[in-house]
Amino acid sequence: MDLSQLAKIYKALGDEKRLGILEELKGGERCACVLMEARDMAQSALSYHMKILCQAELVTARPQGKWTYYQLGGRGWEEAAKGLGLLEPAGLWKEE
Repeated sequence: MDLSQLAKIYKALGDEKRLGILEELKGGERCACVLMEARDMAQSALSYHMKILCQAELVTARPQGKWTYYQLGGRGWEEAAKGLGLLEPAGLWKEE
């Protein structure tokens, strides 16, 4: 497991604004303009957060015309789940 990528994933998930963006994307693909309005963010702030989410491979981007459309996806979700197993203390979650 690539610990550097895992750190990017958890950094991306560790921010309230990015979690809000992910919540918006649960409903399907969204245009950056829709995300800016829904999250009351400036374009520069949204761009910063989307860069982190895309680098963590939690979100994919699709440019179309002057806008970019985002959706949940990428191997980051699988890596995050695997990472939780890596962090699990031995025997902590075993059922008695």
